Amino acid sequence: MGLLSQLLTFPLAPVRGVGWVVDRVVEAAEREYYDPEPIERELAALERSLLDGRIEQADFDEREDQLLDRLEEIAAYRRGDPAS
Repeated sequence: MGLLSQLLTFPLAPVRGVGWVVDRVVEAAEREYYDPEPIERELAALERSLLDGRIEQADFDEREDQLLDRLEEIAAYRRGDPAS
């Protein structure tokens, strides 16, 4: 970028900086949202709860379906499939 264009666009530098920060925050949020590890841990804890008798089979089935749907959403995102 030439000196003249840098001088002319200098007033926009804070806007570009804010845009960069927003991009990094979005990337971090997506990494966290699409991380399958917490879902897998929750599935394991759910199964332990069922085996320990702390929840009923119907509750287990409902929550398990939700978690498995979430894992499928994560897998689709990682494959690059459009949102379902």
